[in-house]
Amino acid sequence: MAEAAIAFMGGSGLYDMDGLTDREEVELRTPFGAPSDAIVLGALGETRVAFLPRHGRGHVLSPSRIPVRANIYALKSLGVERIVSISAVGSLKEEVRPLDLVVPDQLMDRTYARDATFFDDGIVGHVAFARPFCPDLSREVAAAAERQGVTTHVGGACVVIEGPQFSTRAESELYRSWGGSIVGMTALPEAKLAREAEICYATMAFVTDYDCWHDDEESVSVDLIVANLNRNVATAQAVIGEVVARQGIDQGIDRECACAEALKGAIITSPERITEEVRQRLSLIVGEYLSVAREVV
Repeated sequence: MAEAAIAFMGGSGLYDMDGLTDREEVELRTPFGAPSDAIVLGALGETRVAFLPRHGRGHVLSPSRIPVRANIYALKSLGVERIVSISAVGSLKEEVRPLDLVVPDQLMDRTYARDATFFDDGIVGHVAFARPFCPDLSREVAAAAERQGVTTHVGGACVVIEGPQFSTRAESELYRSWGGSIVGMTALPEAKLAREAEICYATMAFVTDYDCWHDDEESVSVDLIVANLNRNVATAQAVIGEVVARQGIDQGIDRECACAEALKGAIITSPERITEEVRQRLSLIVGEYLSVAREVV
């Protein structure tokens, strides 16, 4: 099976882009079930890339039902070391306008019904998550967007809500009081699971609306989001091309960020207490670390 250097997760229209060659679709099964859909593999220039439609083709999966563990595991099995998420978000700040792009550097978790870790049955691991997005990959994404002339906001906190309902006015005002920049529904638990899988993760967050706090702008609606998303497809494809074209993104280049060794020292379960079933289920994620897990009295 072909491998990929970098993966992009977003709408199914993203991979219908000029220049994608050697295209193939792969259907995978993981210990956590099937991914959202078949993964599209191809080449942009000399770089192998993967595209995964997060909500499935035709947008059939709500944010709470996205099989995120299966998605991350499947991409890991293809050799992916970097994931760029493309998502639609609402703005919580006046200066962050619809059709702008935000590359956030922080997250606020308001989800409650999602499987957010690989370490929930027979093995415990605690990864550092103070910087939830890979700073190196985020920097590359922001630079690529700016080269394409996209109005880009670097940094800021993304509030991730459970959905599928949009925020109430009171909630939107609360998130603004916390200092949030944008609000969305998909960055978590993707960022957490990518970190556990030692995959770099960054987000291209396209602003579709002002959420519901803004008195002078149209309130968030599906029609508004879809309309602005469609306007952003070509922009997203152009930025993807810029990211992939960057020197050194291909496989075989050492990563210097902490993401690459996120599990080092993170597993706390005593090795003798880890069953063979757990070892097999998580071998792709934690195989090299199981023999050095720390014993806790």
